[in-house]
Amino acid sequence: MNQSVEMVKTAYNALSDKKGEDITIIDIRNVSVMADYFIIASGTNSSQVQAMVDNVEEELGKKGYVCKQMEGYRSANWILMDYGDIIVHVFDRDNRLFYDLERIWRDGKTIDVDTLS
Repeated sequence: MNQSVEMVKTAYNALSDKKGEDITIIDIRNVSVMADYFIIASGTNSSQVQAMVDNVEEELGKKGYVCKQMEGYRSANWILMDYGDIIVHVFDRDNRLFYDLERIWRDGKTIDVDTLS
Protein backbone atom coordinates (compact mmCIF):
# COMPACT_ATOMS: atom_id res chain seq x y z
CA MET A 1 0.00 0.00 0.00
CA ASN A 2 1.45 3.36 -0.93
CA GLN A 3 1.74 6.26 1.49
CA SER A 4 -1.12 8.32 0.05
CA VAL A 5 -3.54 5.40 0.25
CA GLU A 6 -2.53 4.61 3.83
CA MET A 7 -3.07 8.26 4.76
CA VAL A 8 -6.49 8.36 3.08
CA LYS A 9 -7.67 5.19 4.82
CA THR A 10 -6.41 6.40 8.19
CA ALA A 11 -8.03 9.82 7.82
CA TYR A 12 -11.29 8.30 6.54
CA ASN A 13 -11.50 5.95 9.53
CA ALA A 14 -10.65 8.76 11.96
CA LEU A 15 -13.45 10.90 10.54
CA SER A 16 -15.85 7.98 10.59
CA ASP A 17 -14.96 7.17 14.22
CA LYS A 18 -16.17 10.65 15.20
CA LYS A 19 -19.43 10.22 13.26
CA GLY A 20 -18.37 12.33 10.27
CA GLU A 21 -21.14 12.67 7.71
CA ASP A 22 -20.99 12.18 3.95
CA ILE A 23 -17.27 11.40 3.85
CA THR A 24 -16.10 11.74 0.25
CA ILE A 25 -12.74 10.85 -1.27
CA ILE A 26 -11.75 12.54 -4.53
CA ASP A 27 -8.74 11.31 -6.49
CA ILE A 28 -7.19 14.48 -7.95
CA ARG A 29 -3.90 12.97 -9.18
CA ASN A 30 -4.82 13.54 -12.84
CA VAL A 31 -6.28 16.99 -12.20
CA SER A 32 -3.82 18.80 -9.94
CA VAL A 33 -0.27 18.64 -8.67
CA MET A 34 -1.18 20.01 -5.23
CA ALA A 35 -2.13 16.61 -3.77
CA ASP A 36 -3.20 13.09 -4.65
CA TYR A 37 -6.51 13.02 -2.76
CA PHE A 38 -9.06 15.29 -1.15
CA ILE A 39 -11.13 13.96 1.71
CA ILE A 40 -14.26 15.98 2.44
CA ALA A 41 -16.50 15.43 5.46
CA SER A 42 -19.19 17.23 7.44
CA GLY A 43 -19.98 17.59 11.11
CA THR A 44 -23.17 18.79 12.77
CA ASN A 45 -21.60 21.51 14.94
CA SER A 46 -18.27 23.19 15.67
CA SER A 47 -17.41 20.85 18.55
CA GLN A 48 -17.89 17.79 16.35
CA VAL A 49 -15.93 19.36 13.48
CA GLN A 50 -13.01 20.06 15.84
CA ALA A 51 -13.22 16.55 17.34
CA MET A 52 -13.09 15.04 13.85
CA VAL A 53 -10.01 17.11 12.99
CA ASP A 54 -8.34 16.29 16.31
CA ASN A 55 -8.90 12.58 15.66
CA VAL A 56 -7.48 12.77 12.13
CA GLU A 57 -4.40 14.57 13.45
CA GLU A 58 -3.96 12.03 16.25
CA GLU A 59 -4.41 8.93 14.08
CA LEU A 60 -2.17 10.16 11.27
CA GLY A 61 0.36 11.30 13.87
CA LYS A 62 0.51 7.77 15.30
CA LYS A 63 1.68 6.64 11.86
CA GLY A 64 4.29 9.38 11.63
CA TYR A 65 2.41 11.81 9.36
CA VAL A 66 2.53 15.46 10.36
CA CYS A 67 0.05 18.10 9.27
CA LYS A 68 2.00 20.68 7.26
CA GLN A 69 -0.65 23.35 7.68
CA MET A 70 -4.07 23.70 9.25
CA GLU A 71 -6.52 26.55 8.72
CA GLY A 72 -9.90 27.38 10.20
CA TYR A 73 -9.67 25.48 13.48
CA ARG A 74 -10.95 28.28 15.70
CA SER A 75 -14.05 29.08 13.67
CA ALA A 76 -14.62 25.37 12.88
CA ASN A 77 -16.93 26.03 9.95
CA TRP A 78 -14.32 24.80 7.42
CA ILE A 79 -11.07 23.29 8.62
CA LEU A 80 -8.43 22.46 6.04
CA MET A 81 -5.64 20.03 6.93
CA ASP A 82 -2.73 19.80 4.49
CA TYR A 83 -0.72 16.59 4.66
CA GLY A 84 1.00 17.08 1.32
CA ASP A 85 -0.27 13.95 -0.44
CA ILE A 86 -3.76 14.37 0.96
CA ILE A 87 -5.82 17.38 1.94
CA VAL A 88 -8.62 16.92 4.45
CA HIS A 89 -11.56 19.34 4.45
CA VAL A 90 -13.97 19.20 7.39
CA PHE A 91 -17.03 21.43 7.16
CA ASP A 92 -20.12 22.22 9.10
CA ARG A 93 -23.21 21.37 7.03
CA ASP A 94 -24.02 24.89 5.81
CA ASN A 95 -20.51 25.70 4.63
CA ARG A 96 -20.14 22.37 2.88
CA LEU A 97 -23.25 23.13 0.85
CA PHE A 98 -22.10 26.68 0.17
CA TYR A 99 -18.56 25.85 -1.01
CA ASP A 100 -19.53 22.60 -2.78
CA LEU A 101 -15.99 21.32 -3.34
CA GLU A 102 -17.32 18.19 -5.00
CA ARG A 103 -18.69 20.35 -7.81
CA ILE A 104 -15.54 22.44 -8.09
CA TRP A 105 -13.36 19.30 -8.25
CA ARG A 106 -15.76 17.26 -10.40
CA ASP A 107 -12.91 16.55 -12.85
CA GLY A 108 -11.41 14.37 -10.12
CA LYS A 109 -12.65 10.85 -9.57
CA THR A 110 -14.84 10.16 -6.54
CA ILE A 111 -13.78 6.84 -5.08
CA ASP A 112 -14.91 4.47 -2.35
CA VAL A 113 -12.50 3.79 0.52
CA ASP A 114 -12.97 0.04 0.01
CA THR A 115 -11.58 0.23 -3.54
CA LEU A 116 -8.27 1.78 -2.45
CA SER A 117 -5.30 -0.55 -2.45
